[in-house]
This record gives sequence, structure tokens and C-alpha cells, in this order.
Amino acid sequence: MPSFRDLLKSAKERIEEVDTAAAAALLADPATVVLDVREPDEYEQGALPRAVHIPRGFLESQAEQKLPDPDAPIVVYCAGGMRSAFAAATLAELGYRNVVSMDGGFNKWKDEGRDWRTPATLTPEQRNRYQRHLLLPEVDVAGQQRLLDSKVLLIGAGGLGSPAAMYLAAAGVGTLGVIDMDVVDASNLQRQILHSLERIGERKVDSAKKTLTAMNPDVNVVTYDVRLGADNITDIFAGYDVILDGTDNFPTRYLVNDASVKLDIPVVHGSIFRFEGQASVYRPHDGPCYRCQVPEPPPPELAPSCAEAGVLGVLPGIIGSIQAMESIKLLLGLGDPLVGRLLAYDALEQSFRTFKVNRDPQCPTCSVPPDQVVIAEYDQGCMPHPIAPPGS
Repeated sequence: MPSFRDLLKSAKERIEEVDTAAAAALLADPATVVLDVREPDEYEQGALPRAVHIPRGFLESQAEQKLPDPDAPIVVYCAGGMRSAFAAATLAELGYRNVVSMDGGFNKWKDEGRDWRTPATLTPEQRNRYQRHLLLPEVDVAGQQRLLDSKVLLIGAGGLGSPAAMYLAAAGVGTLGVIDMDVVDASNLQRQILHSLERIGERKVDSAKKTLTAMNPDVNVVTYDVRLGADNITDIFAGYDVILDGTDNFPTRYLVNDASVKLDIPVVHGSIFRFEGQASVYRPHDGPCYRCQVPEPPPPELAPSCAEAGVLGVLPGIIGSIQAMESIKLLLGLGDPLVGRLLAYDALEQSFRTFKVNRDPQCPTCSVPPDQVVIAEYDQGCMPHPIAPPGS
């Protein structure tokens, strides 16, 4: 029966080994993949920059997901060079054609004073909570950490904001801002799932915070029990990565659009009416903004509110969930967001249609430099008027 030394010798005879200097030269090329096959506790104490982490015991099961290109150059390392030798041999058997093992491993690399860093890590509780995310190579630990470091501002804790907030909180978005100056009413409960019967009369932002923090203690919920206006919108928006717009009136939508363009923050839009819903993403200066899509509001009689026309309670759950999905795509840089596209949903037909939206080169908001965008209040006719000074 072969000994460990025999197996190690056999593995090294079948692979290419390089010293730390040669590995550093290879890693200067951003196309080179650096693979760390140490155990999680070792990796958490320090690793090479941009390392992909697959513990040696999981290499066969995770290589295809985390190392999708079998022709990409790969430098494998462990603590001293033994596990990486076995890993390099295994990768060759799996069809990877350009793999080298770093002799001396991380210990030698670190002793020589080469660049390394302490990677962002998750606690055991977080690993368990987000386990299904971690199985996705497009998310993994780095993506989950990015979600935990992200900030999303939800405008409205109502029909659209409720499902969106709950899914974003469950996904581990670290900071959720919630703007709403209303109180919970019994008529809300048919669709606003953030709230409950015993919270009737409470401020909506307070009710939202109770629900979201009970769902996930990782999430910091910042509440704004104020009217969103031209006098405070830029201060509130500053620092957020994504704005999720669940408003139900045109003046606020235009105000949100102008502030987002000025501050260069993408907006995930959603709207609902009876049995129909719409969603889109407005990424400043990369596609159309809301004004490009809706240059002028329709007459009030053609755009009644949900309070006037009604809405099926499940509908905002569908559209709000789409908004949550689009927000996560933006935060992680995944897929193809709804930029330049309007997604229309008909619940009665159970159909989705996508319409292309072009950017207006003469748009009064996104065709001018951001510092020239004027933040102004709008009345129900959406005509700008100056803000009265405080105390007037």
C-alpha cells in the first residue's frame, strides 16, 4: 500500500510547481485565477488578493461552478504546498489544462512580505442563514458580503415596499432605509404584508422596522417618518446604493427621478393598477430616466390611485418581488437589469410583456450635466414651483 509520501511524490511528478516569485509573476496577469484550497479557518486569517476559495475536500464538487473556464491559467496554493499539489493533480484529471501549484504555499508567501489581505468573512450563523446563496457561484461569500455592505432606500412601506423590503432583508442587504409618513390602517392589510392587525394606528416606519429586524438581525433598518420633498431628498438619498421607488403619484416620481440623476443613484421603479403592474430600472446616464419614459403625466382621470380604482392584493407582491430582484442584480452586478426596458404584467392574462424605452436626447433631466439638475417641488400637474423658505 503506498504511503502518503508516495502519493505526494506521484502527484508532484504529474503537475507543474512554481516558486512564490514565479507565482507572483503569473498573478500579475488579471486573467490568472488564484485558488486557495485551505480550510475555512485558515482562509479567514489571511489569503492572497482575489483568491477563489475552495477547501480541498470540496474541490471535485465545486470546481465546475467556481472555475468555469478549464483553459484559464490557475495558480493553486495551500499553507505549505502539499494540499495544492494534490489539488493541481485533481484539477488536471477534471480537465483543467493550465494549472500550477505554488511551492511553499501561503506561509512562504507571507514570510517573504508579499501582498496578502484578510478576506471579508461570514460568521457561522451567517453561513447557515445564507447557505443557499453561498452555493451560487455568482454570489458565494464575496457576493453575500457585498449584500451585507449594501444600502437600499425604499420609498414607501406600502404595497410595493412591503414585499420588496422583506425579500431584501431576507437576502441580507445590510442597510434598508424606509421612508413613509403614514400610519397603519386596516385597509392596508389586504396587501401591505409588513404590517399586522395589532399594529393598526402605529407609524408605518416603526411597524416596518419591527418586521424586518425580527426577520433578520443582520439588517440595520433606518426609518424616515417624514414627507419626502425637495428640501430633504438629496440628504436622505446620499450614501444609498439603490433607490426602490414604491410611490403612487407622479410628482414624487419626478422628484425621485431628478434627485437620482443628480446623485447618480439607480432607481428600481414599480407601479400597480387594478390587475396590472409595471417595473423598470433607471440607471443614470446609462439608459433612459423616468422622464424619458413619461415626459408628462397623464390627466388625473386616466391615472387614478389604488384608493380610487382598487388593486388586487397579490399584485404588489409580484411587482415588489421583481423590484427586490432587480435591486439585488444591481448590487451584485448580475444578469441584465431592466435598464431601457419596461416590464408590463397582466394578472388576468398571466402574461409578461417587455417594451423597449429609448433615452430622450432632449430630456430636461438626464441630458444635462448632473450639477445642472434642479431639484424642485411639483404639484399634481407636475409643474415645478419654487420651494417656500422655512417659516414662510
